[in-house]
Amino acid sequence: MKSADEMLAACEQAMEKQADVFIGAAAVADFKMKTVTDQKMKKKSDTNEIQLTLVKNPDIIATLAQQKRSKVMVGFAAETQNVIEYAKGKLERKGLDIIIANDVSRSDIGFNKDENQVTVITKENTWEPAKAAKSELANQLVNFIYEHTQAN
Repeated sequence: MKSADEMLAACEQAMEKQADVFIGAAAVADFKMKTVTDQKMKKKSDTNEIQLTLVKNPDIIATLAQQKRSKVMVGFAAETQNVIEYAKGKLERKGLDIIIANDVSRSDIGFNKDENQVTVITKENTWEPAKAAKSELANQLVNFIYEHTQAN
């Protein structure tokens, strides 16, 4: 896939029948170029600047949540500040059931590291599993999501 529009269409097609759980783990860009050209943009000798116009990409997980395509919608929030506050806002704004918040400002976890630590937030409660290897944390998250699905 080359665009958020293509990813949304693929997700909608894959979820034509309601799924039990949708996990939106892709980090899709918030914005895209308004106009795309299939040729090289030539520089002009009379200017040192170029103006690019960006427009919002579709919000894939919010769109799917609004369409009620899954019983449980799980999203992620990679934040650098006010991690819990921003994640709770995203949970509510996008209509999610679970959001997994990740403090990407920390140098000891996350991107390009073997371990991670997250906060799992639902409408009812918050759970903070201990810092762990990503594979172990993934197993814990799948178990949490399964238990949440069974309870709701």
